[in-house]
Amino acid sequence: MDGARGAGRALAALLLAASVLSAALLAPGGSPEHGAEAAPPRADLDKKRHVELKMDQALLLIHNELHGTNLTVYWNSERCYHCSFQVLVNVSWSGKPGKPSIAAVAVSTQHGSILQLNDTVEEKEVCRLEYKFGEFGNYSLLVKHVHNGVNEIACDVVVNKNPIDSNLPVCVAFLIGVAIIIAVSFLRFLLSLDDFHNWISKAINSRETDRLINSELGSPSRADSLGGDTQPGGWCPPASPPRLRCVDTFRGIALILMVFVNYGGGKYWYFKHSSWNGLTVADLVFPWFVFIMGSSIFLSMTSILQRGCSKLKLMGKIGWRSFLLICIGMFIVNPNYCLGPLSWDKVRIPGVLQRLGVTYFVVAVLELIFAKPVPESCASERSCFSLRDIIFSWPQWLFILMLESIWLGLTFFLPVPGCPTGYLGPGGIGDLGKYPNCTGGAAGYIDRLLLGDDHIYQHPSSAVLYHTEVAYDPEGILGTINSIVMAFLGVQAGKILLYYKDQTKDILIRFTAWCCFLGLISIALTKISENEGFIPINKNLWSISYVTTLSSFAFFILLILYPIVDVKGLWTGTPFFYPGMNSILVYVGHEVFENYFPFQWKLGDNQSHKEHLTQNIVASALWVLIAYILYKKKVFWKI
Repeated sequence: MDGARGAGRALAALLLAASVLSAALLAPGGSPEHGAEAAPPRADLDKKRHVELKMDQALLLIHNELHGTNLTVYWNSERCYHCSFQVLVNVSWSGKPGKPSIAAVAVSTQHGSILQLNDTVEEKEVCRLEYKFGEFGNYSLLVKHVHNGVNEIACDVVVNKNPIDSNLPVCVAFLIGVAIIIAVSFLRFLLSLDDFHNWISKAINSRETDRLINSELGSPSRADSLGGDTQPGGWCPPASPPRLRCVDTFRGIALILMVFVNYGGGKYWYFKHSSWNGLTVADLVFPWFVFIMGSSIFLSMTSILQRGCSKLKLMGKIGWRSFLLICIGMFIVNPNYCLGPLSWDKVRIPGVLQRLGVTYFVVAVLELIFAKPVPESCASERSCFSLRDIIFSWPQWLFILMLESIWLGLTFFLPVPGCPTGYLGPGGIGDLGKYPNCTGGAAGYIDRLLLGDDHIYQHPSSAVLYHTEVAYDPEGILGTINSIVMAFLGVQAGKILLYYKDQTKDILIRFTAWCCFLGLISIALTKISENEGFIPINKNLWSISYVTTLSSFAFFILLILYPIVDVKGLWTGTPFFYPGMNSILVYVGHEVFENYFPFQWKLGDNQSHKEHLTQNIVASALWVLIAYILYKKKVFWKI
């Protein structure tokens, strides 16, 4: 059977290569029909008006047919909450009756647009309309009098040239992925049939060279390190207990999604971070990584302590690993150090690895201080049996609730100069432009006060839609409190897996209960609204509703993965299992080599979603391949 599995893996590799080739065919020249559709909108721009369209833009020609009236056109995005309108263009009267004046302007196609036309002189609204423009489309907005008994003004949008379907490459890539999954699943089914297996074995004369990934290799094990990635290296007795593959698979899923969105995600808006409130695909990955890090902390620490390691040595290991994570984040991943000798004056102090280091240290030390032996059996004590994963952790829960109280207190009661107390908005043109320099409220104020404007993130996602001008760091000081809460909820998941091992039903019941409980908290905090809740879901702030929502999703994912991967063995976790086993190496590597071939190359058309998507998919797949090769070579980067 192992030989057949080897043949299956070989065929899977061929299918993966076919998918990459199919993705490459989406590049220019691979699809003449689609390329022919994409080129004309850019080639047929109104050259007289010198409007050159870029990705996620359309051409809008505004025809002012109103006699003696000059128009000012204001624009707003439907995604910009309570934003003041911005001047788009002025369209003066042509001065000749019957001859309209025309102004050309590029408009965004990422979201729906709200256009408001005002009489420039009288400053009164002429008309307002909402419209969703398509990428590289050509549109005309006709503003004219309508004589139907009542002299009214009509504003009508006419499509001059149809837009391209910018989401087509995503759909094609998705269908290719589904086809690969179906093909591999069908192959595994065939290989499970003895007759077909024997026929394949004779046909290819295969011999077993190694075991397929779903067989236990014994190394690295769940006890290998505090992060679940590497072996501790001799300071504790060796051991190799069975590893929970669902944990590594989940970590790998989060990591590869993180790599994909960090590389650009095809330049699609839904693969970028939300401008302020709300969720996109990019907003999911970091908290999931933090969550699964918490699970790994408990699983590895428990195993290490059971092997007789002293808490003092373990404390030293925790401190050293946290220090290395912070240093790697500041001096290797952070690009400012290579900009010149004065660049350290503007080095960004917060960051993803820095937050992981601080979060890891707090949660690991908390668990180490209050660590208790994991009970083998508690069946005779019904209360202990039903709540032992919580009861045994009451000191940790008390500390976490205290931390959350600090976050709530600072967020809603800390006075911020020039800003309303408890402000959670983006500043800029949000809230009708009343608080332009209040981005992030207390969170932004604390970072600017303690770290300085030059040492925090200079290009926050809120700048795109809300035109914020102050620096704001999404990995800042105050948000780290809630990342600690997120990691501790991951610890809770690890305790469920360990305390109720071999009791699949109990594990699934608890995962379901936590999923529903955290989901209900999110519903109460957000009122099932993106912007109108008490505490909206916000990645930039790492709001508590963001933590509860993403933790609810995380428990749901484990609810699916655990029975499929670890209990029934229906899926080995491939290909996400491999990067999940070498997470630090993949993360640091993808950041350091982001701008180097083969992870990036010069595109034939830099304004094409399909070319960016192809490049980003190939780059992400390469890191999966690298992680697989390292796994087969038993190379795991430890820190």
